[in-house]
Amino acid sequence: MIPHLPGDELVIERKIRTRLLPVLPAERPPEIRRLDFEEVRIGYDETTARLEAARCLHCPDPAPCIQACPLHNDIPTALWLIEHGDFLRAAQVFRQTSFLSEICGRVCPPQTCRNSCTLSAYGKPIQITPLEAFVADYQRRAGALILHRAPPTGRRAAVVGSGPAGLTVAEFLARQGHAVTVFEAMPKPGGLLRYGIPSFKLPKAIVDQKIADLEQLGVRFITGVRIGKDLTLDDLFAQGYQAIFLGIGTWRPVEPDWEGAELEGVYPALEFLMRANLPPEDLPPGKQEPPRVGHRVAVIGGGDTAMDCARTALRWGAQEVVVYYRRTEAEMPGNREERKKAREEGVRFEFLVAPVRFIGEEGRLVAIEFIRMTLGEPDASGRRRPVPIPGSNFTVPVDTAVLALGFRPDPTVAQTTSGLQVSRSGLIVTDEAGRTSRPGVFAAGDGVTGPDLVVTASAAAMRAARAMHEYLMAQPPATEREVSLLAEPVSA
Repeated sequence: MIPHLPGDELVIERKIRTRLLPVLPAERPPEIRRLDFEEVRIGYDETTARLEAARCLHCPDPAPCIQACPLHNDIPTALWLIEHGDFLRAAQVFRQTSFLSEICGRVCPPQTCRNSCTLSAYGKPIQITPLEAFVADYQRRAGALILHRAPPTGRRAAVVGSGPAGLTVAEFLARQGHAVTVFEAMPKPGGLLRYGIPSFKLPKAIVDQKIADLEQLGVRFITGVRIGKDLTLDDLFAQGYQAIFLGIGTWRPVEPDWEGAELEGVYPALEFLMRANLPPEDLPPGKQEPPRVGHRVAVIGGGDTAMDCARTALRWGAQEVVVYYRRTEAEMPGNREERKKAREEGVRFEFLVAPVRFIGEEGRLVAIEFIRMTLGEPDASGRRRPVPIPGSNFTVPVDTAVLALGFRPDPTVAQTTSGLQVSRSGLIVTDEAGRTSRPGVFAAGDGVTGPDLVVTASAAAMRAARAMHEYLMAQPPATEREVSLLAEPVSA
C-alpha cells in the first residue's frame, strides 16, 4: 500500500479541486465497430494511462476501491505505479490477487471498483478496469508474465467447468503443485468466457491465452465430457481424484410459456450468442449452424445479455434491432454503459411492454403481439411490479426474436451425486469457503450464487481453492495405481 503522511486531507482536497477530467480509454467509432466483431475498446497507450492513473487521490485506508473489489485488488498501489510508468510492477500488483486481469479489465462493470472511487462523487471516477487491462496486456506483450509452480505434491484434483470459477481454481491449485484436470462439456475450454461473452467485448484470443497459461502450469483440459451424464463425481473419485471443484455455472435458459415461443426464428439468448460468435468447430453438435438473423430483430429482456444479443444482431446485418423490456429503464438490471454502447450502435428500446404471443407462418416467426404495462407495487426483487394494461395489445412484425430472460442451473450433477445439497432453485449449497455437503467436493460461481459477475465468481473460487488446498494437503499422496489411472484416457 502507498503510505500516507500528515496533511493528506488537505492534499486530497486540493487534488479534487484541480484534477483534470477523466482521460477515457479510446474506443472504435460506433459506425465502424458495428460492422465486425473486433474489440470495441482500443484502450490506453503509455501516455494516456499515466495521465488517467495520476488522477488517483490515494485515499487513506481503507481505500473504497479496494473494499468494493470482490478480489480486493490493491488498486491505489497499482495506479501509483502506472502514474510513474512502472507498468510491469503494476500488472504484478493486480495479479497478486486476480488470476483474470486481462478479462476482468474488460468485463467488470462500473458498480465494482469504479463507482466506489472517491472521485465518483464529482462525476469523474478513475477508469480502473481499463487501466488493469492495459497493464496486463503490456506485461504479456513484453514477455514478462512468469508463472511459478510449487514442487509436485502428489495430490490430484478435478475441476468441473472451465469458466471464470473453474479457471481460477485450476490455476491456484496448479501453482500449489497439485495435479489438476479440468473437465469441460463444450468442445473448447473457457466456459461462458468463450461461449457467452461476444468477441467485441472479450476477444477469444484473450481466453486462449489464459488456457495456454494453465497448460503451461501443467493443467490438463478434457473437453466434450459432461459430468453428471458422461461421468459422475463418483467416477472421478474412483479414478483417483482426491478433491473435486464444481464450477458448473447456470447454462439453462429460463423457459417462457408464451404461445409460439418454439417457432423457428425464436432463440434462447445463450444459443444465439454461441452460434453467432463462434465458428462451427467450436460448437457442440446440433448448434453448429449460424443463426438466421432477419432484418427486424426483437430482443426480450433488460440485462447485459440482452445488450450482447442486440449488438450481435446488428453485426449480423439486422436493419432494425429493438430491445423490449417490461419495466422502465430505471429498473433495468444491466450495466448502463452497455446500454449506452448499444444505443450508439443503433439499438432502440421499448419500455413498459411485454410479449403476449409469438405469431408464425408455416412454422416461422413473423410477428410478436405485445401488451403495454404500468408499474404497480414493489415485488420480491424490490422493483415495482409490471402490471398489464387491458386492451393495450399491439403487434410488431419481427423476423428474429432472442429471449434473454435469465439462466438457471443444470440439475444433472445434483441428480447424479448422492449427498450433494442443493437449494429449491437447484443452486449448490456451500459454506463461505466453498465446501459442499459432500466431503471432498467444493463449488463456487454462478452454480452457487445464480448468474453474477466474472469477478465475483473468481473471488468465491479463490476462497474455495484455498479450502481445497488445505483439504488436499490433509490427504495422502496419490498411490502409483491412482497415478496410472489418471494417465489413462478418460472414457465415459
